Amino acid sequence: MTIATLSRRTLLQAGSALLASTALPTFAFAQDAASGGRLVVAADSEPKNLNPAIVASNGVFFVASKVIEPLAEASFEGKDGLAPRLATSWEGSEDGKSVTFKLREGVTWHDGKPFTSADVAFSALNIWKPLQNLGRLVFASLEAVDTPDDATAIFRFSKPTPLQLIRNALPVVSSVVPKHLYEGTDIATNPANVKLVGTGPFKFAEYKPGEYYRLTKNENYWNKGEPKLDEVIFRVLPDRAGAGAALEAEEIQLAAFSAVPLTDLDRISKVPGIKVISKGYEALTYQLVVEINHRRKELADLKVRQAIAHAIDRKFVVDTIFLGYAAASTGPVPKNAPEFYDASVPTYDFDVDKANALLDEAGYKKDANGTRFPLKLRPAPYFNETKQFGAYLRQALAAVGIDAQLVNADSAAHQKAVYTDHDFDLAVAPPVFRGDPAISTTILVKSGTPAGVPFSNQGGYANPQLDEIIAKAAETVDTAARTELYKEFQKLVATDLPLINVTEWGFITVARDTVENVSNNPRWAVSNWADTALQS
Repeated sequence: MTIATLSRRTLLQAGSALLASTALPTFAFAQDAASGGRLVVAADSEPKNLNPAIVASNGVFFVASKVIEPLAEASFEGKDGLAPRLATSWEGSEDGKSVTFKLREGVTWHDGKPFTSADVAFSALNIWKPLQNLGRLVFASLEAVDTPDDATAIFRFSKPTPLQLIRNALPVVSSVVPKHLYEGTDIATNPANVKLVGTGPFKFAEYKPGEYYRLTKNENYWNKGEPKLDEVIFRVLPDRAGAGAALEAEEIQLAAFSAVPLTDLDRISKVPGIKVISKGYEALTYQLVVEINHRRKELADLKVRQAIAHAIDRKFVVDTIFLGYAAASTGPVPKNAPEFYDASVPTYDFDVDKANALLDEAGYKKDANGTRFPLKLRPAPYFNETKQFGAYLRQALAAVGIDAQLVNADSAAHQKAVYTDHDFDLAVAPPVFRGDPAISTTILVKSGTPAGVPFSNQGGYANPQLDEIIAKAAETVDTAARTELYKEFQKLVATDLPLINVTEWGFITVARDTVENVSNNPRWAVSNWADTALQS
């Protein structure tokens, strides 16, 4: 409770100063815009690369998904949980070695050039497979993309690749970029990575560092009647307290990804004209995990890892740090992924006595000061909750005689220390479950990932049995058999604890009542907002 209270006070003070320093005279932010006019949104980061075909992350998608489209988007109602975008259908072969996509016809890029299967083939072979952080896993066996006509793309794989995986991955890994702007260039440094050209409902118009991104209506969007808005402005408000103050002052109309601190939600939900929405993040479940450096002798001992798991009071974390906007985890697959979730995995109740007994059994007795051994603990800086949990974990470990020394750093320094230099014993991380264990989940425990790959197993953990299950699932075409393999995967992870899953959570969107069609798909914040509108 102390952590949350101090955080709220500090953030509110900082937010007042921030609003004064980032006022944008260029735009009128009040609610007097005509229907379909300008939506002003809080943005808390400024990605250096805005191309989601290269960097498949929520920070990039938040802006870029309105401009650059995937083959399909997540849906509450669609078949297989998908809604067609640039692809209208997809069908896998029985041997799992090909997937045929029928593409939408009559689509043009924002510069007027036609969209064709050549763009899909180029994006897949030249960007998704070799360059994208997630696509390199999903498309590891992709060897060719045939384009028999402008509206057909046939993906051919050297090894069986499950259609279940491809379908689940489409919203995240299949952002298509224009071949004519990238071919023959250095893709990583291409100016179109910042000044985006897409097929989406909005065109990229302007970016002022430290101030805003501006998107404007695509008058030639393929879905006639959309978009409803004329402009979307992403106003840069890096301090989260600033978003709540800006909403109340009617300087912005929407804040997604819990940009309004959880500590302020109860109060702001009572403000006339403001609504608080928890729906719309079902396919973006974040998981709070404790990453473990298994190179450290003490942490290579399963009893020590079990003791740490028993030392964590998950109910306290859910109730006090997340203020109830989270759930305790049981393993590496969240509860809201029913296609894969297995509730029968081993769990670790909060039990300080048991934790102490396990540490004694492991041979790590307390010294005269009550300390068994020290550890270096690095909490990820991305969210208030990850930082607060780091402070809590230090206290929880102290209760069992482990002296956890907190090391806080900015995002770049944290990622380098953990994922390149391995300069940590424990780290707090918030990985995302993206609809399939093969995407952003198995990489957290699979061995052999090169140093420098963020959000991957850089703790030196290696388990041949687990690696074999992961590899087999990656080539198992039968959906039922593949699902069973991932249930084995969950049990083994929960038993051997390569990392410790603590909680899982979605985010909160706070908006003015005048904003319509909010949170109407499971990835709404990172979808195209083509039907989002403003009341007049």
